[in-house]
Amino acid sequence: MPEAAGHPKMLPRLAEIEKDLILRRSRAEEEQWLGEIEGIDMTLTFVRTKQADAARTAQRAPIALGIPTTRRPE
Repeated sequence: MPEAAGHPKMLPRLAEIEKDLILRRSRAEEEQWLGEIEGIDMTLTFVRTKQADAARTAQRAPIALGIPTTRRPE
């Protein structure tokens, strides 16, 4: 599975990362670290996109491809 698509098993970790970023953003606002706020906002956007991708992947039903076989020479 491509990394960009997101994997459902990543959801709990992504939620932890999002929570940490929100706390860091609050601290950056208190300290008026404008550059830090901008960076955190960009990272939050990325994390939330990954969460949405992983959630979509989790909702998809698996596709049965069957067991591959070899052809007999004719």
